[in-house]
Amino acid sequence: MKPQAVLLAAGRGSRFGGDKMLAPLADGTPIGVASWRNLSHAIAKGVAVVRCGDTTLRGALQAEGANVVECADAKDGMSRSLIAGLQATPNYSGWVIALGDMPFIKPATIRKIANAIGQGALIAVPVCDGKRGHPVGLSASLRRELMAITGDEGARELVKRHASECRLIDCSDDPGILRDIDTPDDLA
Repeated sequence: MKPQAVLLAAGRGSRFGGDKMLAPLADGTPIGVASWRNLSHAIAKGVAVVRCGDTTLRGALQAEGANVVECADAKDGMSRSLIAGLQATPNYSGWVIALGDMPFIKPATIRKIANAIGQGALIAVPVCDGKRGHPVGLSASLRRELMAITGDEGARELVKRHASECRLIDCSDDPGILRDIDTPDDLA
């Protein structure tokens, strides 16, 4: 069984000035939609997690074929969005967790991460220029630990705790794994 994709797109985008997921890229595609497209081109099944009441983003993602899950407590940090995504995808071999503000990751990179999890890796992390990036693949055997995370760091501490068990995936041809959009200047 292959892992399922989870797109975390429930943040408030406060450093961006709000509505970051709907901000257009150079080609006019909203950031969150571009991130979903790359993810869905690589993995057939997935969910996108949005804030409750974010009907515009929800509609844009649904128009792209996303199964959208609302996270009622997204204000409590990224961990809440991650848990909402895991709860919506309980019967898979694992997950590829992607961030909605990282629209430049190549689908081929996402497939590499998914394949590593499908082949039994506990954690799969892409690496470019010696730096770890996103998305991160996580085995279903980590579900209990993932469901217990708190705060705004997502699975970062869990990945650190299992550092010796991480499969590092060479993605030197994809600097998009390191490029997130936090402020309007990051779109340049």
